[in-house]
Amino acid sequence: MDGVIKTSFDNNIATVSFFHPASNSFPSLLLHNLTQELNVLSANKEVNLIVLKSEGNGAFCAGASFDELLEVSNLEEGKMFFSGFANVINAMRTCSKIIIGRVHGKAVGGGVGIISACDYVFATNNASTKLSELAIGIGPFVIEPAVSRKIGKTAMTEMTLAATEWKSAEWNLNKGLFTQLFKSIEELDDFLNTFALNLSSYNPEALYEMKKVIWEGTENWQTLLYERAEISGKLVLSEFTIQALTKFKK
Repeated sequence: MDGVIKTSFDNNIATVSFFHPASNSFPSLLLHNLTQELNVLSANKEVNLIVLKSEGNGAFCAGASFDELLEVSNLEEGKMFFSGFANVINAMRTCSKIIIGRVHGKAVGGGVGIISACDYVFATNNASTKLSELAIGIGPFVIEPAVSRKIGKTAMTEMTLAATEWKSAEWNLNKGLFTQLFKSIEELDDFLNTFALNLSSYNPEALYEMKKVIWEGTENWQTLLYERAEISGKLVLSEFTIQALTKFKK
């Protein structure tokens, strides 16, 4: 399966959910489809607010598809793959709607980047995170601007260099990646539904202007993230990374 993107509407709230059988990881097609959906919703005048979530009870997002990474055979293919994450983050950044993240489980790599690009994040107590890219010979280059913007360079560095270490939900809350924690998915959803309904009732023009304020100073991401994608695209071709990915897959 290439994964699925689904959108449901409740009044003026759009809930976008993504699914992939490999722990909600992202192959290129799923990244493309999520980018397209966010762009469509950004232009939809009937939508005031977006909730972004993943399906299932396991991982929130396992990041990049390792199967597809192993298929990369040249720099152009590598850059194109990692540009998929750049496209999603830029779509979230430039989206005219506030985006609320619903994080029910663990997130790795690109999944942390997607959480970082949300404007407000609710998570459960078991929603730990990890930036494991260095352990497989690359680095979180594309998502770094989003992560650093949310939690700061020091915390981003800690996550990146401790590439095999899970950061607890409490750590993420204290650093600012998560806005609020809940003991269960049910408790999270109850609060999220009330919060979203209330927020979506505000003046859409005011919400849009606030969105622009929130993302001030990130205009260079339209080029920066693709420069970073080229770095990752080069490194994924290294012998170190190929061996690490192969070992992990086995």
